[in-house]
Amino acid sequence: MRKKRIWIISLFPEYFVPLSEYGVLGSALRNERSSEIEFELKTVSLSEFSPKSFKGVDDSPFGGGVGMVMRPDVLRDALTKGIVEAGGYKSLDDLHVVCPMPRGTVWNTEEAKKFGKRFGADEPKDLVFICGRYEGIDERFLNKYVDEFISLGDYILTGGELATMVIIDSAMRFVPGVLGNKLSAVEESFSDGMLEHALYTRPREFEGELVPEAYISGDHKKIETYKSESKQKITQKFRNDLLKKDQD
Repeated sequence: MRKKRIWIISLFPEYFVPLSEYGVLGSALRNERSSEIEFELKTVSLSEFSPKSFKGVDDSPFGGGVGMVMRPDVLRDALTKGIVEAGGYKSLDDLHVVCPMPRGTVWNTEEAKKFGKRFGADEPKDLVFICGRYEGIDERFLNKYVDEFISLGDYILTGGELATMVIIDSAMRFVPGVLGNKLSAVEESFSDGMLEHALYTRPREFEGELVPEAYISGDHKKIETYKSESKQKITQKFRNDLLKKDQD
């Protein structure tokens, strides 16, 4: 079985403890689900590679400006000593280094599906996520050590930890065996450019509203027709921009 290690460099590695403890993703990271991959989530505390602990990971920006900038030498040491050496890799070429930040490719379902292949058995490189903080990261480190930038959208987070969790969660869902039902990643919002159809469960009547007859008819053709119409209506009502995108 192929082992896939996911490394995270962060000032707050405890952020990621719940990631492997709860839900579907937690089960996958604990290797409790059917998969051809054995996952291992490993965190590296950035402060351990600074002579002054937390106080030495950043410094004032040259040229002036607000905020503090994360030092390239501390990040380099965390990457080369904390991961390459500690992990027993031959070189940085064995790793794919990712940094969530605004300059990156904007994340969506297609990007998540594409990135999900990096967790697969056919991908030889392990993954490293760099979690930025403060005003940003020294450009020299980004130029030399980061292979890919990813943006969750046009807004700013206080750190890269939440972005990293979103990327891992949304991409790993496309890894075979992570979801219990292989159709789960196919029949949901954005899988075909639209929102998911309306969902119903017991009781059949809730506060005077009944489950649509089509769902309980037993007629698969009628059910699929209803789902298709429901998907169209919901997308038109809540995210009409998705329909316009298809028309452009």
